[in-house]
Amino acid sequence: MKTAISIPDELFKGAERLARRTKKSRSRLFSDAVREYLARHAPEEITETMDRTCAALGREPDPFVSSAASRVLERSEW
Repeated sequence: MKTAISIPDELFKGAERLARRTKKSRSRLFSDAVREYLARHAPEEITETMDRTCAALGREPDPFVSSAASRVLERSEW
């Protein structure tokens, strides 16, 4: 879908530089940026996706991993 947006000149120039440096089109750069922004501001969607994936795998927690994680947490200064 095509859309038109207005952004400050300096932001546009920075986006142009980044697009060239990463060898992406401006459209791809802006799409990637919006995708990342949405992901950062909708963490519940990420959690729901991870929960569905874990449920689909249907695996029990690995005892070694659980034990190692517990030891790490016990040593941390949380």
